[in-house]
Order: sequence, then C-alpha cells, then structure tokens
Amino acid sequence: MTARTVAIVQARMGSTRLPGKVMLPLLGEPVLTHVLRRVGRARTLDEVVVATTTLPADDAIVELAEAAGRRVVRGSETDLLDRYLAAARASDADAIVRVTSDCPLIDPEVIDLVVAAFRAADVDYASNTLEPLTYPRGLDLEVVGRAALERAGREDRDPAWREHATPYVYRHPELFRLHRVVADDDHADRRWTLDTPEDYALIERIYEALGRDDFGWREALAVVEANLAWGSSNRDVSQKAVPPSDGPG
Repeated sequence: MTARTVAIVQARMGSTRLPGKVMLPLLGEPVLTHVLRRVGRARTLDEVVVATTTLPADDAIVELAEAAGRRVVRGSETDLLDRYLAAARASDADAIVRVTSDCPLIDPEVIDLVVAAFRAADVDYASNTLEPLTYPRGLDLEVVGRAALERAGREDRDPAWREHATPYVYRHPELFRLHRVVADDDHADRRWTLDTPEDYALIERIYEALGRDDFGWREALAVVEANLAWGSSNRDVSQKAVPPSDGPG
C-alpha cells in the first residue's frame, strides 16, 4: 500500500492578538482561501485537510473549507495534538505535514522540499523550524510520521505542549529521529506570519505588489528587498513561544 502524505491545516477564528485573522482579505479573498490554494499546489501531497474546533465561531472555517473541496475535522480548541491525530486518522495519513493557517506565504515548493527530506532521511520528524532558523518565519513546515504523532498522543501529558501539537516529538531527540531542513541562504530575520495588524499590513503589501497568489517565496523576498521600509514595520513583533514542560515525559 502506498504511503499517504497529508497536509493538515490548523485554523480557528479565535486569536489573542488578531481575532478572525484567517478571514482577513487578501486580493479580495480570505487568508485561509489563499493558504489552502497554495498548499494544494504541492506535488508531494495526497490530500489537504482542515482541522478546526467544535466552537460555533469556527462554523465559518468549515463553510469555507468545504466550499474549497477540503475535508474538515473538528476537535478540541486547546488540545491541538488531539485535533491533529483525529485529522490524521480520518484521512488515513502515514505522514502529516503541519501547516498553520496564519502563513499565507506558505510555499508549495518548500512543502515538497521538506517532504522529500523527510522521506530521504528516513526519520520521524523533519522541519525547517528546528533552530537555528534559516527560512523566513511564515514558511514554517513540519512533517511528522503517523507513528511518532500517535506516540506523542499517548505519552504527552503536558497541556501546554499538546496545545502546540508537536513539541513532544522535537524535544525528545532520544526518542525520535529528527532532521533539520535549511535554506541555501539565511533569511530568518524576515517575519511573514500573521499575528498582528503590522504583520497583516506587510503581507497585504506583498500580495498587492505581486497581484496573484501563485508566487514563490523568492518572489516575495525580492519585493520586500525592493521596499526596505516594509520589512521594518513588524520587525519587533515577538513570536509566541512554546513553554518548557511542567509535566512528566
């Protein structure tokens, strides 16, 4: 039986710093629409699934995803690991590509690169987010094997880690085989994720400058480098960190 590689896009309306951010417009369409379209262009994927919560506010996520022809799985608001496992089981995934819906510059070519690295290295987990970073923040990708994710689901007892889905895997290198994917050059100082109004202003400018959503991250970089003032607008925004474990395991 051929192994199935499934991208699971986590999405919800709740956000501390920018509520409803996945529905903000870019070129007249919601952020989430662009994320799903861009992820769907990756050649290494068998399916793209949306994992959202059971909260009524997230009915809008379900409606958008189903209209885009994507399977939707609903689960816990806070236990993201459990939500990912439910989506992996529903789609019979052997390898899970974790994508967050607040990354509208996610690049299908980078998805293919990380998936290929995961397969070639024969590991449990491959990512371009293992420190030190080299890709711009907002191209974040993790590929985790189903068996590793299932083990994390059984053994991780820390609610703070489960809220971020994968820390149990990448913070236990003695249990799991990890592989770091790096870019050819270092652009870790770029921030292209969507958490604040400043982030949105920058991403909106990039989309408007390119006028479409099928651009690669290098094209986005060229636009930002041609407009140096843009990159300074969200430079001081801090990324939400995964806390250290307070629980066993």
